[in-house]
Amino acid sequence: MSELKNDRYLRALAKQPVDKTPVWMMRQAGRYLPEYRATRSQAGDFMSLCKNAELACEVTLQPLRRYPLDAAILFSDILTIPDAMGLGLYFETGEGPKFERPVTSYADVAKIAIPDPEDELGYVMNAVRTIRRELKGEVPLIGFSGSPWTLATYMVEGGSSKTFGKIKKMAFAEPKTLHLLLDKLADSVTSYLNAQVKAGAQSLMIFDSWGGVLSPRDYEEFSLRYMHKIVDGLIRENDGRKVPVTLFTKSGGQWIEKIAATGCDAIGLDWTIDIADAKRRVGDKVALQGNMDPSMLHASPERIREEVASILAGFGHGSGHVFNLGHGITPDVDPEHAGAFINAVHELSAQYHK
Repeated sequence: MSELKNDRYLRALAKQPVDKTPVWMMRQAGRYLPEYRATRSQAGDFMSLCKNAELACEVTLQPLRRYPLDAAILFSDILTIPDAMGLGLYFETGEGPKFERPVTSYADVAKIAIPDPEDELGYVMNAVRTIRRELKGEVPLIGFSGSPWTLATYMVEGGSSKTFGKIKKMAFAEPKTLHLLLDKLADSVTSYLNAQVKAGAQSLMIFDSWGGVLSPRDYEEFSLRYMHKIVDGLIRENDGRKVPVTLFTKSGGQWIEKIAATGCDAIGLDWTIDIADAKRRVGDKVALQGNMDPSMLHASPERIREEVASILAGFGHGSGHVFNLGHGITPDVDPEHAGAFINAVHELSAQYHK
């Protein structure tokens, strides 16, 4: 088993005792950091940055040089799988991701192949191996993927969407087509995440960014069912250590009992649910990750400390909490405020672990 100098994050996910609450930030390697912007301009564009193992490693490590974070997260994108399926991913300035060949019919889905993670997605595994080597056991490395439902929304809509009209039309008018797509995506995500574990990822996270746009019944049918299938197929132990998996559905607070029943180790919470309420509802069945509103990072450092104190008090004593934002840090945040946030978590949480 490779030694970790700081395993606070993995211990918290296993609900084992820790000295203080671990903290990392979604999108911690990103545009709020000037050094990230410099590396990205060196790469030329976003996907070139993802596909260059050395540069992807560099931006993964940048926030760790600035802040005492308790985990690193692979620098990549959730749309790597649809891109490897041949949909022609590109990025429009100010518009986000787009696909040249969106999925519109059963025939489109039928011809999609499940990508080989060491071939079409080999650049991701190269990045994982490079990052793991360069981390030198300082903190654990998180691997991740988008959820099948979330990936499908981009593939069917052809990019980002506000109304999700095309995918919902497919869900309700041609459910057979959508279920075939989701099934292929679940198989692809499972093999992709297992390859990340073999390459060195020590924890896994599935981002279900758009599960919250569904009704409760449709969430179970089109999103949760496929995340459950993935959880069942994941490598859960590697290198002599458990590989925990966290499921995060944005706006999914109403379904946390059902998410906990998948067998995941932790649930990511956004800021629209009270963490004390979440803990009451799921007990000690799973760990909880979250859940400060990322916009709070625009407040004064004093106000940020107050918010951190409130969330820590809401979770209360004992292990099983990984502090995070309720979604990704935004590009316009002052890096000093991010530092104040991280320091506040470590300083204020020690009292809850005595």
